[in-house]
Amino acid sequence: MNNRINQIIEQIAALEDELQTLAQTQENRLRYQIAGRRVVFEQAIHEAHQRVKQGLFRWFLTVRPQNYLTMPVIYGAAIPLLLFDLSISLYQLLCFPVYRIKRVRRADYIVYDHQHLAYLNAIEKAHCLYCSYGVGMLAYAQEIIARTEQYFCPIKHARKVAAAHGRYAQFLNYGEAENFHEKLEAYRSALAREADGQPSIHSEKE
Repeated sequence: MNNRINQIIEQIAALEDELQTLAQTQENRLRYQIAGRRVVFEQAIHEAHQRVKQGLFRWFLTVRPQNYLTMPVIYGAAIPLLLFDLSISLYQLLCFPVYRIKRVRRADYIVYDHQHLAYLNAIEKAHCLYCSYGVGMLAYAQEIIARTEQYFCPIKHARKVAAAHGRYAQFLNYGEAENFHEKLEAYRSALAREADGQPSIHSEKE
């Protein structure tokens, strides 16, 4: 059973690689290049984007009323998001070296590049900036917590978990009590090897 699980995980990784290749093909079709921190479109594409850009006055006239009503709630969430970001970042900064866990890079999860899209006006870019931060920060926090879970409690749940993190599939099965503490140390050793630049996750289950 464990071998079959590992085979499925390898198939998923292969499909992710294929998806990345297809996405790259799509990027090439849209004719843009990444130059440092900037995304640069071909001149003709850039001009086409500018032609469909909606001016601020027209944009305000076309916004749905319910969007205005809910905007304070949406942007009010920025405060708890920032506090959570600060606390989770401080946690990994202080605790991960103690546990010998490799720190998570924010830049791998929080990406800002929608400001390079000429068909978005200033307000749309601000909305995109906020969404990019919120989604990216939660993914960043999930990986910090996933590594913490691998260190303290690498055990699957009895019930199916929606959108489980990437490390979850390798965790111990629910109720797998035999040699639990020895296996727990193996998971911790895998994190230490990852911190040393070796293979990233424990995949050998006794």
